[in-house]
Amino acid sequence: MKKVYGTASEALEGVLHDGMFIAAGGFGLCGIPELLIDAIRDAGTKDLTIASNNCGIDDFGLGILLQTRQIRKMISSYVGENAEFMRQYLSKELELEFNPQGTLAERMRAGGSGIAGFYTKTGVGTMIAEGKEVKTFDGQDYILERGIVADLSIVKAWKADDTGNLVFRKTARNFNPPAAMCGKICVAEVEEIVPRGSLDPDQIHLPGIYVHRIVQGSHEKRIEQRTTRKKEDA
Repeated sequence: MKKVYGTASEALEGVLHDGMFIAAGGFGLCGIPELLIDAIRDAGTKDLTIASNNCGIDDFGLGILLQTRQIRKMISSYVGENAEFMRQYLSKELELEFNPQGTLAERMRAGGSGIAGFYTKTGVGTMIAEGKEVKTFDGQDYILERGIVADLSIVKAWKADDTGNLVFRKTARNFNPPAAMCGKICVAEVEEIVPRGSLDPDQIHLPGIYVHRIVQGSHEKRIEQRTTRKKEDA
């Protein structure tokens, strides 16, 4: 079964449709599937629901899909540093479902593991719990969170072999593995495709059974924030 494709657009061919649910990996501007996001923008697919830790910034990452009005709803933990996100949300052009980071990651992992839902204390007594089932265990309240199963997962990895085994680099190993797991189809963009058998099995972070298509490409290295400190006098 062919898994390696020449371009991001080719890797998404026949997969995209209006109104679909996409799980996207990455955290801030680290480990985001930027090539696949660009390809979705170019395809013009609209009315998207996207589950991702955040929505990028105004001109990079998922933020570019906000600019083109292709996103209908975001399921996210963090929505700062994106003026267009704020504008669309406050003007009711964009739906938003807040999820704590750990809960969102576990919802993705659960969906990819065939777990329909789980109970967590996170969010009890807050707006996160509104409309959700509450159950008491050992005298403590827990809320029911449903596992996420997306139509498509888009993720970014450091290395892959042609069977789809993935290795993530440092902090890019955050939302990418659970996001990859929960998609009915998973497309991964990688920095390098290595020969089959060259990856140390103990270093593989996500087995190829979860990955359906791979594309290799060059990536832009951006820093989301820069902190400076005034030099102290000697």
